Amino acid sequence: MGLSLAGCGAATTPEIIMPDKPMQSSAAPVQQTTEQDAGTQDTAAPDGGNTAVSGKKHTVYLITMDLTDNYWKSIDDGCLQAVSELGDITYKWTGPDAHDDALQSACVDAAVADGANAILIAANSAEGVNASLAKAAEAGCKIVYVDSAATYDCVTALSTDNVAAGRTAGETMKAALQEQGITEGAIGIMGVTVDTASCVARETGFREAFEGTAFTLAETVYMQDDVANIKNAVADGLSQNYVGFFGTNEGTTVGVGEAAKEAGAKTVIVGFDTSDAVLALVSEGVIHATMQQNPSVMGHDGMTIAIRSLEGTYTDTNTKTDTGVTVITKESM
Repeated sequence: MGLSLAGCGAATTPEIIMPDKPMQSSAAPVQQTTEQDAGTQDTAAPDGGNTAVSGKKHTVYLITMDLTDNYWKSIDDGCLQAVSELGDITYKWTGPDAHDDALQSACVDAAVADGANAILIAANSAEGVNASLAKAAEAGCKIVYVDSAATYDCVTALSTDNVAAGRTAGETMKAALQEQGITEGAIGIMGVTVDTASCVARETGFREAFEGTAFTLAETVYMQDDVANIKNAVADGLSQNYVGFFGTNEGTTVGVGEAAKEAGAKTVIVGFDTSDAVLALVSEGVIHATMQQNPSVMGHDGMTIAIRSLEGTYTDTNTKTDTGVTVITKESM
């Protein structure tokens, strides 16, 4: 791509999804998608695809919070599947190198300058990218949120109900602790940044699950794109006999699990997402449970709705879809 995308990095390898009861997609599945090179994804639909109703070629961007967590690759996979089904789409995946509103806003601005007709975005914060999204909308760009929504108007938002999912994570930890006869003690909570809305919502639900109990929930420690922050906090918590730790996303979950494994500690860990690293720690019994989201559904159906909106066959605005979670434990794998 000729236009420089300031602050935007390269994609990572796909995560493994082990669904229990997968979401039913609104479009028929395809047999295979095409592997892409590292870097900004730039994908024209393959020959023989179903041409869009208007016959006009659309350019659609996926902009994630970063390109580090494998979770985002699963959203990309869903987008690629929809592109193969719908046809006549130029699709590009990009994002900043770190969780930063200014860097993500720059990616939005660059996408608009490159002629994006629609943007699927996992917003880094509720308010921080709104100015760029407003400019995109003024340029005629359709806005679809995947995983994490900002407060600016959109066509639709597809995500986990993060408060409910966090509450489920909390209930899962409580049950595991009760099985061990543990009814009190301190629990560590690991976040991403103070402005990462989806993870903050998960923390809210998790804390709600422990209201009225004898457990003490510590102040949140934020990773801030440095996993050493998490590992140091886990080591400190273990020295204070914390009975459990909660990771609010893939990166924090892996950080907690690796720290506990290195220390040889027996503690109840509950986290989010299903990358290879997370699932390996679950299978080893280091992590008790992780909340599996449905990112590929977010990408697939988000892309489908974006195109329908451009074609005029989807006319609703500001709709929301909860794509759900499944609790993954060693026993359920």
